[in-house]
Amino acid sequence: MDYLCFRTLCCKGQPPPRPEYDLVCIGLTGSGKTSLLSRLCSEATDNIGPTTGFSIKAVPFQNAILNVKELGGADSIKKYWSRYYQGSQGVVFVLDSASTDEDLEMARTELHSALQHPQLCTLPFLILANHQDKPAARTTQEIKKYFELEPLARGKSWILEGSSVDNIDAVKQSFTQLIELLEDKDQDTGRI
Repeated sequence: MDYLCFRTLCCKGQPPPRPEYDLVCIGLTGSGKTSLLSRLCSEATDNIGPTTGFSIKAVPFQNAILNVKELGGADSIKKYWSRYYQGSQGVVFVLDSASTDEDLEMARTELHSALQHPQLCTLPFLILANHQDKPAARTTQEIKKYFELEPLARGKSWILEGSSVDNIDAVKQSFTQLIELLEDKDQDTGRI
């Protein structure tokens, strides 16, 4: 009996596996999706160009692994976004907070469409107002008001945070908040 007690206390074995969550990452071309994800994976951000089609990155965090399917934001690709939504457990929407009014309106339209899409409407959303390091960047409060997030996202799980590739710690914190929403959704699903 002493041996079993010793073994239980001292030889814990492998730590439990981290949960994995499948996310879809969308936003217009130039919003910074690839740069943010590359920085989160400690990859170089030199020579990054617009994503053609999609790419998948496994982004490790201490308490979870996020399998992020990043979809290109060009007009020729956006029309196919919905084909890649199936199986997603959460959504990351990246917008350029320093973009022109015209581009911001296009981002607003795309976000509204995503928030109302049948395969995404019940999922947690992380909305990143990127390029906060630029002088023309709009604040998260301005984005929240312009995008009409309060009435549109009422009853949904969502987070709106400012971001910049120069402040990757804040981006990591935003993703950690998203993981908490994903864990909460997992626990709610388990209670059914």
